Amino acid sequence: MPLPAHPFFRGLSPTLHISHRGGSLLAPENTLAAFRMAVERYLTRMLETDVHLTRDGELVVAHDATLERCTNGQGAIADHTLAELQSLDAGYCFTRDGGRTFPFRDQGIRMPSLREALRAFPDLHFNIEVKPDVPGIEDAFFQVLREEGALERVCVGSELDEVGERMARVMPDACHFYPRDALAAFVLAVRAGEQPPDDRRYTVLDMPLYFGDMRLVDEALLRAVDAHGKWLNVWTVDEPDEMRQLVAEGVGGIMTDRPDLLRQVLDERQNPR
Repeated sequence: MPLPAHPFFRGLSPTLHISHRGGSLLAPENTLAAFRMAVERYLTRMLETDVHLTRDGELVVAHDATLERCTNGQGAIADHTLAELQSLDAGYCFTRDGGRTFPFRDQGIRMPSLREALRAFPDLHFNIEVKPDVPGIEDAFFQVLREEGALERVCVGSELDEVGERMARVMPDACHFYPRDALAAFVLAVRAGEQPPDDRRYTVLDMPLYFGDMRLVDEALLRAVDAHGKWLNVWTVDEPDEMRQLVAEGVGGIMTDRPDLLRQVLDERQNPR
């Protein structure tokens, strides 16, 4: 897959090792503990993560809008200040054995702010989804990236087209991934044998490997991605055989909850027996 011209791709090459939420099957998702494990142990090249806006206008790293699934807290992130959120145990609910043990509980793991995550990994690339459709969240996000000098190493966007469009207006020089409807328009056009829309706002297709039983990544899609100067990351792939096939097909990156398995697959490719 040829590299797009955007500065974000400087120094990158396929197939990228991308840890989804830091590798959420190995450590508490979207925490610095998960991120460090992915970077230090499995040599991830990019962290995929999500952000929400707190009650006091800070951006915190989290996937869910609510606290119950991942922490010992309750309620909506938007109803809490950053300090309140960071008083919670973000390792409280993590288990690898169906709830028999909780190895990260009471270990001081907390929800990081976006600033903390960017500062903890100053040379790493991030793929960050802005989750809620909150007025002004795009401005708060842009301010953090600008102040942290991170604009060229973060691919930004939202599943929601309205939010993705606002992000593209506020930071037109950043690398953006396609929001849901724009992504669907690109993929459906290719599957119909038509030219996809030439939308210059978005460079990266972050997309699932399957829609139901239909495998979405095929030769036609990869050709179209290359022809339009785009980049393709596939999520969330945790099976080694699927990883091997995607690497052989030349996708840009693989997002996985099992960065350990993806590291093994990529090492096999680089050091064949």
